[in-house]
Amino acid sequence: MDKIKIVVSEDDTGRLDSFLSSKIDGASRSFVQKLIKERNVKVNDKFKKPKYSVSTNDIVEIEMPEPKELEIVPENIDIDIVYEDEDVAVVYKPQGMVVHPACGHYSGTLVNALLYHLSDLSTINGVIRPGIVHRIDKDTSGLLMIAKNDFAHNELSIQLKDHTITRKYYALVNGKITKEKINIDLPIGRHPVDRMKMAVVEKNSKRAVTHITVLERFKNHTLVQAQLETGRTHQIRVHMAYIKYPIVGDPVYGIKKPKFNLEGQLLHAKVIGFIHPRTKKYMEFDSELTDSFKHVLSVLRKNNI
Repeated sequence: MDKIKIVVSEDDTGRLDSFLSSKIDGASRSFVQKLIKERNVKVNDKFKKPKYSVSTNDIVEIEMPEPKELEIVPENIDIDIVYEDEDVAVVYKPQGMVVHPACGHYSGTLVNALLYHLSDLSTINGVIRPGIVHRIDKDTSGLLMIAKNDFAHNELSIQLKDHTITRKYYALVNGKITKEKINIDLPIGRHPVDRMKMAVVEKNSKRAVTHITVLERFKNHTLVQAQLETGRTHQIRVHMAYIKYPIVGDPVYGIKKPKFNLEGQLLHAKVIGFIHPRTKKYMEFDSELTDSFKHVLSVLRKNNI
């Protein structure tokens, strides 16, 4: 079993099951409750109930069970396939959908939907992640490129490695940014204490570069475009929180009592562009913001808050 140790910070109080579901990437609350009930979770060396309220400096230890062999089943889930040919597809992932099966999410993922709607997918990333070249977080909406065969997968992976893929995100952040542009070049690795989070750290990290352009300012918020040069886990969320402009609605790196009653961060993968693996022609795709994102912007424009 993999063992995970987390020290509770002063910002992370609340029910044990809710706390862990926010820390374990892709884990549902029901999965976390099962872990707790099966005595795979200790708090300060003692077993606790799911409703236990964690406190600052509590030490939470989790024993993650060995992953079981999964048969990924095609599911008739409605998804928006923006573009498709024999080599690649571009799909729109809604907010709240997990990209590929993981602990606590063995169905209802984008991969389950892809297996139903697309006749072919690359096999390089195995049965859990067929066709998946890159991913976005569960609560981030927007565009993903999908490889339908291993040739396309290899070609797109090279472009990712060479930083030639165009990836532009829209994000609403807390605070009013006065500069027009900010180039963030700060390394990202696992948080030294909370291993379920990423952080700007020097040790055991990789270079991470995000280019920020201000699109619209409000009294206490800013709409920005974030263009990725690299693609580290939670990169935009970590970078924006580090420079003191956390993304609105971010449950991990943002303000703990956010406004607007959101169910996830206002971060949207708006534009994806790449050189087609076979034709060698550049292709670029744009997407609409979610209704919740547009609603918050309309509220801000009306009330200037």
